[in-house]
Parts: sequence; C-alpha cells; structure tokens
Amino acid sequence: MATAGHNDSSESEDVSDSSSESSLDREISFQACRYYNSGGCKNGANCQYLHVCKFALKGNCRYGAKCKFNHDVKALSSRGATSQSATSDPKLTDGRLYQWQLDDGKGWKDIDNDDVIEAQYSLPHTKSIKIYNTQYGAVSISFRNVTVVDKKLSVRRLSDGNSSWVWYCMLHHKWIKYGEKDVKGKASPVSSSDIEKKFQNNPASSITFDIGGETYEIRFTEMLQVGPRTKAKVTRRPLFQQKQKIAGIIQGVQAVSLRSQPEWQFEGDSGTWHKYKTRQSGTSTESSITSDDMERRYQGNPQDSFTFTVSGQTYKVDFKAMIQTNLKTKNTRKIRRVLV
Repeated sequence: MATAGHNDSSESEDVSDSSSESSLDREISFQACRYYNSGGCKNGANCQYLHVCKFALKGNCRYGAKCKFNHDVKALSSRGATSQSATSDPKLTDGRLYQWQLDDGKGWKDIDNDDVIEAQYSLPHTKSIKIYNTQYGAVSISFRNVTVVDKKLSVRRLSDGNSSWVWYCMLHHKWIKYGEKDVKGKASPVSSSDIEKKFQNNPASSITFDIGGETYEIRFTEMLQVGPRTKAKVTRRPLFQQKQKIAGIIQGVQAVSLRSQPEWQFEGDSGTWHKYKTRQSGTSTESSITSDDMERRYQGNPQDSFTFTVSGQTYKVDFKAMIQTNLKTKNTRKIRRVLV
C-alpha cells in the first residue's frame, strides 16, 4: 500500500535543456541515455532512453558522420510509435488503463494504488511525487523525464494503448492547453490533438504555426516552443482516467480499493500534515468539511474546486493545483491525498 505526497510548484518560463518530458504512451523517453553517451548502458535495448548522441539529438554534434555514437535520431525516437496499439506489444498493460512500475534490476514490479501517481502526472504543473510504503521504502519520482530520484531504481508507465494526451505551453507563468485561451484571451491556432498527431507520426520532428504574422515552432526533442523573440516550455501529459470508477476492470484494483482508505490532509505551519475533519460545533476550530466530504467531491471530479468555512473564514480548495486558499488573506497551504 503506497501513500503519496507531491510537488506542485509551477515552473518559471526560464528554459533549460534538462526540462525535456517528451515520451510515447509507453513512456519511452526521448532524452539521450547518459550511460550510452558515457561509453555503455547495461539496459541495452530495454533502456527507456535513446541510445543516440546527445549532441545529435539537439542537432549540434561537431563530429558529424565521424562521431562514434549513433546519429539515427528519427529511427530511434520513432521506435514503437507505429505499433504502440498492437496487442502483442510486451510493454502494454495487462488490461488496465495504465500501470506504473518500479525495477531494481531484477524485473518490473507494479506499484500499488498507482492511480495516485497517474492523477498527479496528468497535471502539467506537478513536477514530482513521493510515494511511501513501497517495498523500496519512500520513492521520489520526477515527472520531468519519468525517473526515480536518488535511488538505483527505474520507473515506467505502461498504457493499454488508448491514453489521450494533452499538450500545454508555459505562458505568463501558467500552463495553457493548446487551443484554449491564455490569460490575455488569445488562443493558439494549433490544437493539442493536432500536436499529438504530428508527434505520433514522428517524435523527432516539430510542428509550426503562425500567430500575427510570426511563425512559432514546437520542437519535440527539446520540448520547447520557439518564436522569433521568445522560447517557452512545452509539456505533454495524459488525460486522467481513474481506474476504480470503471466497473469490473480487474479484481486486483477492487481489492486495493477495499483495503485502502483515501485521506485528505493539509500542511500546517510547522510542516506537519493534518487530516480534514469536523471540529466541535461552536468552537474556534469548527470546520464545515471532512476528509470524506473531499473524497466524494474528488471522485466526482478530480479537477474540481469548492469553498468551505472554518471559524467563519472562507477557504477555497483547488484539486487541480492541490492547494487551499484563505479567500480573505490569500494565504495558501498545500493539500494532499494519501492512502492509509
């Protein structure tokens, strides 16, 4: 049984090469393998990273055809893209919508209650998650390139081949879905589905579009939107689907939901987490919301937001951002959903 915490801080618009998040539905990463580029990778053909020259991937290898590393970027980055729906693909799930797994070098093992990971991974601003009570102890997963932080473990996300992917761009310090209006009321002429189609056709390519007479390019290998004078981060995340809400999907998921109880908590001033619960009526800490109330709302809509009161103060809970805001003082607190 795994519990989880997450890092939901929005990223700035500063661009760095380490922010690549591009991946296929089966989480093959389109980032060059650092071990391959250092002389050898023990995972060989099973490595989730590209065995290609890291400079060729960026288009600036000074050695060109004389380079000792592979330069066939298109062939490698397209591997599996044309067959990811095939039932014979060994990296598809066992029938579930998705499966998150860990590998300590002895084989891939499922992570219990991975819908918690999937829910956070679907949010473009969430950079990482920390899960507890795994067989390896506490494990931190970075969503930047789907890796385990500070442990000799690998992580991957499998799909049934039917995941829907959403593309976002960081504009004015906020992630905006392609095709939707930004804070200035302007929408891009290219939609998220348009970008996904081009990406599936060739993950090593790019897509261009025009706004106000200026041409912009989304570079998949760099996960950047590049314009005449600006660069902005781009990310690709799955549309969240909660497995427990699909009747009869598998008995294992049902068993997990029976022996695990979700609990909603908020972070106190000292960093200690507290459960949402009803306080005694008429007291200074009287609250109108409980953990069970929040779970019912979350099950109905994981992107929901709503208000509640404590001691006459009105607060807003935002599931998408995983924060609680005092509407009078504008102070915010982190919230989380753990399985106990």
